[in-house]
This record gives sequence, structure tokens and C-alpha cells, in this order.
Amino acid sequence: MQFYDVIENRTSIKKFKNTSLDREKVERMINAAMMSPSWKNEASYKFILVEEEHKKSVIAESIKNKTQDAANSVKEAPMVAVVVASPQESGETDNKEFYLVDGAIAMEHFILAATEEGYGTCWIAAVDEKKVKSELGIPESYRVVGLSPVGEIAEKKNDQTKKDAKNHVFLNNWNTTYTDKVEVLH
Repeated sequence: MQFYDVIENRTSIKKFKNTSLDREKVERMINAAMMSPSWKNEASYKFILVEEEHKKSVIAESIKNKTQDAANSVKEAPMVAVVVASPQESGETDNKEFYLVDGAIAMEHFILAATEEGYGTCWIAAVDEKKVKSELGIPESYRVVGLSPVGEIAEKKNDQTKKDAKNHVFLNNWNTTYTDKVEVLH
């Protein structure tokens, strides 16, 4: 796939086939995550790749949402990637904690690489952090940034809805939409 095809093909998948992951593909996904930028290149994030059924069940039970789709996807997927990061190993400026950014960028690299490898993922961040940390033995100094089930896709999803740039991209100031002024760019 070309880069923009990967971006267009990435969507939240919640149904997975019961097949093992190819270790070479997983290695490439890990390498992609390790190449992500971070605050002062400190890489305050760590990944825990979970394959054990009991641990996946506990993680699934920790998910806070109104439906069971996300929890079921965690139980069903052959692997769950959990990204954690240390606030002490990252920066903070004007109450912006960069460990969250560090972890999110690393997970996005991992997710895009998984898409390239033909796997589905689903970013999940609303979890009972204490339960996840306890089950996975995560040190107190780390925070759970997010997690994603990973596996071979077992559902057909409609194309991802593209956001309207008019509502999200401005040029030079807040109320000048980029799309209205695009002819000025060279």
C-alpha cells in the first residue's frame, strides 16, 4: 500500500478472525512505533503486547463504554497492544503533559503499520487504569495512554467518513477556512 492508501484504509475494527499474527509483521509494527517522535526524543512510552486469554479478559472488563463491542474485540483479537507512558520521563509545558502525546504518536505509528500489514485495530482509551495496571504489572509511575486489539479482520467496514476540512482547517487565523483560501497557496 502507498502511504495515503494506508491512511484511507485505517478504520476501527472490532471483529477479528481467530488466527495467529505473523511475527515478522508484528516486528515491523513494533519498529514503526519505535521510530515515532517524542518529547526531546526521550520516548517515555512502553508497549505491552498481550496474548494471554485471561489478561485480555481482565482488560476487556476494564473498558468503560456503553456497548460491549470494544470489550468483545479485546477478548476476540489474538493480541492487544497496550501503550503506557511516564509523565516523569517526558515534558510538561503550560499544563500540557507530553507523555500523552508521546504515547499517542507511538500507538498511531503502530496502528498505521498494522493497517499496512493487513491487520485491524481499534484505539481504546476509556479504561479502568488501575485494573489494567494491576493485571499487567505496570509500575505506578506509568500511565495507560491507550490500547488496541490487533488481528486479522473479520468484518467489512464501510469507508471511513472523512472530516470536512472546512470545519477543521484554517489559514492564518481562526475564521479563514483553508478551503476558501487554497488558491493563495503555491
